[in-house]
Amino acid sequence: MSASADKPSGFQSLLSGQNIVYIGVGWAVFSLLFFLLFSINVPGEDSPFWYLIGTYVLETLPFLGAALLCYRNWQSPQIASGRNVWLGIGLGMLSFFIGNLLFGWWEVYWGLDPDVSPADLFYIAFYILLGWGMTLAVLPRRLNLEKWQWVTVAGIGAIGIIFAAWLFFSTPASSETAQVDASAPSTTQGSPSASPIVKPSPTQAAPAPISTGETTTAADLDGVRQPPSFILDLESILSPLARPINFLYILGDIFLLIIASTLLLAFWGGRFAQSWRMIAAAAFSLYIADMWFKYIEARAVEYESGGLLEVFFVFSGVLFAIGAALEYDVSSRSRRGVRKRA
Repeated sequence: MSASADKPSGFQSLLSGQNIVYIGVGWAVFSLLFFLLFSINVPGEDSPFWYLIGTYVLETLPFLGAALLCYRNWQSPQIASGRNVWLGIGLGMLSFFIGNLLFGWWEVYWGLDPDVSPADLFYIAFYILLGWGMTLAVLPRRLNLEKWQWVTVAGIGAIGIIFAAWLFFSTPASSETAQVDASAPSTTQGSPSASPIVKPSPTQAAPAPISTGETTTAADLDGVRQPPSFILDLESILSPLARPINFLYILGDIFLLIIASTLLLAFWGGRFAQSWRMIAAAAFSLYIADMWFKYIEARAVEYESGGLLEVFFVFSGVLFAIGAALEYDVSSRSRRGVRKRA
């Protein structure tokens, strides 16, 4: 009777740490191949619609899976590191998932490339909630790190701060860039304008040459989506907040980098080391992807999602999911072992 009680159900066995590791590694390898094969475009051409959709699916679904696995940890009374730890991490994963859906809707559906969108609200919530959960994992523990470990944490933090500061202060404010672009004379037909970037649907044929008349614009073409006025108004209202929000992102990345380094060294040995190594590696992957994203976005004339290093967003979501699954497995085995000895 006790043996049957300890035996996991069929569905739980499918979500075992080993199976999640296999699924995660397979997803990461497939994503890497997908980005390597299709991220390079022909000069002068945009990425195909199916590639953009593919990148959003590959980046977003791991965070949804990680949120569900964190929710399982939060429900489990036997989770060793504390239920609130996984509540914070899980809510952060869910916030990133929602933010990516909104960002994809803005970019792919409406064809816009805004400085700030409602997705940024959920991305900021992601940093706050994830930082809260990771901090709760560190606070109850006595960090008896050796000197070289503290030096390592300080060195990683210093490098992250220097790079982030260089990135932030070398990036011109969006308003200043807009003023320069507005004052500069237009020399090419494809120069930036006030109208949104409108992308044709994947099944639509290439449009005929557009007349240069004042009343004819790309938005007047049949079959091309024109964003509603409230979306354009919201974009113009949020645009001045671009620089402060980028600063918050950089602060969040630096904090996660430092806390991940501390976690990696604090959990270097013991039963729960493996799961927290995955969490730390996920935070490192997130830092790499986000810093590269901000660097390219700040300097590219027209940034389009799908760059090669965005695959680190995929790695981050996969590693968070693997870490949550391994933590659940180790905690369950530990509790069963104590009950059997009793």
